[in-house]
Amino acid sequence: MRLAGWLAVILWLRPVLASAQQVPEERAFSVMNLLVPSDPQDVGEERWNAYGQSTFIVQGKGGFPAAYTNANGSTQSLVPQAEASFTYSLTLFLGLRPWPGAEAFLVPEVIAETPLSGLKGLGASVQNFELQKTGGPVPSLYRSRTFLRQTIDFGGHPHEWTSGPMQLATVASDRRLVLTGGTFSILDVFDRSDVIGDLRRTFFNMAFMTHASWDFTCDARGFSLGAAAEFYWDDWALRIGRMAAPLTPDQLPLDPDLLRSYGDTLELEQDHVLFGQAGTARLLAYRSHEVMGRFADAIAAFAADPTRNAAACPSSVFSYGSTNAMAPDLCWVRRPNTKLGVGIHLEQSLGAGVGVFLRAMYSDGENEVAGNLAADRDLSFGGVAGGEAWSRPFDVAGLGFASAWISSIHARYLALGGIDNFVGDGNLSQAPEMVLEAFYSFNLLRPVWVTGDYQRIWNPGFNSARGPVDVVGGRAHVEF
Repeated sequence: MRLAGWLAVILWLRPVLASAQQVPEERAFSVMNLLVPSDPQDVGEERWNAYGQSTFIVQGKGGFPAAYTNANGSTQSLVPQAEASFTYSLTLFLGLRPWPGAEAFLVPEVIAETPLSGLKGLGASVQNFELQKTGGPVPSLYRSRTFLRQTIDFGGHPHEWTSGPMQLATVASDRRLVLTGGTFSILDVFDRSDVIGDLRRTFFNMAFMTHASWDFTCDARGFSLGAAAEFYWDDWALRIGRMAAPLTPDQLPLDPDLLRSYGDTLELEQDHVLFGQAGTARLLAYRSHEVMGRFADAIAAFAADPTRNAAACPSSVFSYGSTNAMAPDLCWVRRPNTKLGVGIHLEQSLGAGVGVFLRAMYSDGENEVAGNLAADRDLSFGGVAGGEAWSRPFDVAGLGFASAWISSIHARYLALGGIDNFVGDGNLSQAPEMVLEAFYSFNLLRPVWVTGDYQRIWNPGFNSARGPVDVVGGRAHVEF
């Protein structure tokens, strides 16, 4: 159904009166569910629903020390001068049940943005998760998701799912098969966090959205075309999925041929109880097969023929616009290649609305980033708490730390002046890129949160010759 048709239905039917703070949940626990109020209601087979959100984030960074910036004509440095940035998003979540057990969703979205330094210079700790490669200061409308989800129930203990964004109220058992197909984000299905929840209420930094070194296949907005299957059996869940890859690294057009260019993901999840508190452990592995450049191939091509340098990339192929004639470039060596990685994700409730998390992943680090961030290994951990202990039960506070590394061949390529999507200073003194973030989200009105945030980022672009960088931000978030 076209967007206009959906909007006509919404205008014709009376507005949904269900609380905007009822968040769908399919896990053994959710710290975020403990932080927001919910209204008791009879859960049945909801036929349709409509929800929305609007988020405005403003951030600023001060000046920072840098031994060099965009050396020798490179293009991907975070500039050392003070800067301001903003994002604005407006999203509608429109759901319809075409037949029993099925859910169809259309999610139009508007976004406007001005990133720091043109969204360059941070490899794993991009300070605002809402930023996109294709955004601009003028609001643009696009369709983020159009997908169908089918649940096949195998019996077992029944659970109630209340109405929420991309979730129709229903009752299903803990033994079921869930099939999803269409256009969506792989993070709608895999590596969902029960502690962090929706980043529009918690952390700002992209390092806490998922594994920084998981180069999942998607377009420049973070969405893709594909299918996933989830098999739930009591305390265990197994997920598999295949998503389309971009025709050009981190650009909008996707290759619809899922046999030629794709990203495969496998996730195993186990829910448990530790010292009387619920927790979850996840193991995730991915394999991407798509058109990418290998760092070793780019270095070898430049060594064999110095005319195959960054400044001489043919206009017929994609490049990052470097004018560094003394550097290798991936534009000369892109072809179908394979990238692999494996990671863990641990979460644990501590009671009283408090939860902690830890993520870690190791990717092979041989190829350029094609969809996500420029890291090859990552580690992040932290905690999120509700304000029950200080008589502000709907407030949210959090503290997190993330560190990311690049492989030795990736570092050599950057040290020679090469460019890789988000990073490339023209030289490199290799170091882990790290971020410490603290936030407090104040529940101003029932559907409105106002958040203050502070981040300190060390070694931007994996480069100890630059930084540290301090970023201060604020956010207004409304759900309806």
